[in-house]
Amino acid sequence: MDNQHQVERRNIALCIILSIITCGIYGWYWLYKLTEDVNALSGDQNATSGGMVILFSILTCNIYQWFWLYKQGDRIDRIKTSRGLPASNSAILYLILGIFGLSVVSWAIMQNEINDFA
Repeated sequence: MDNQHQVERRNIALCIILSIITCGIYGWYWLYKLTEDVNALSGDQNATSGGMVILFSILTCNIYQWFWLYKQGDRIDRIKTSRGLPASNSAILYLILGIFGLSVVSWAIMQNEINDFA
């Protein structure tokens, strides 16, 4: 993983609109960037890369993404705790939203959390 990776702020509404307009293609890019940004924030060099998350999600018909959502929520909570902020049990929220087909809502909440650290 590149230790010089800069986490950038993204416009959540624009990400959602681009995902819709491109029939989900931009959504895969956004998923990749979310993964890479959380990897950079956590400093975990052994974390699964964005490309592998996409591959595993495709191979498992998005079931892997439920696991990924849970793990990302847990990692974001740990990042918040390490910076003296209260954790919010994001893992459970992201997982439940994903199970009900609302992964994009989880992504939006996750992006909002990442934007706070950018």
